Amino acid sequence: AKRVLGSNAEWMKSNPNAKMQIEGHCDSRGSNEYNLTLGERRANTVKTYLQGQGVDAARLSVISYGEEKPLATGENDADYAKNRRANFVPVQ
Repeated sequence: AKRVLGSNAEWMKSNPNAKMQIEGHCDSRGSNEYNLTLGERRANTVKTYLQGQGVDAARLSVISYGEEKPLATGENDADYAKNRRANFVPVQ
């Protein structure tokens, strides 16, 4: 994941006017409250990493969707893994 995050950090540094929202996502295990908190922690961890790579925190925002927007709907380890992620969404 560090390679992908490093590429995102380089893109952000090459595009100094760009702002990005980091979405935190989880798999379907756990309560809604727990997953929203976990998604927020995941997104904030990514934000902190990008800041450490030189991206200004003012250009980054976070939101958690918990388990609300899965990529995969199956109930197996491979699908759970796909749903534990942070997405990057450009912000105007």
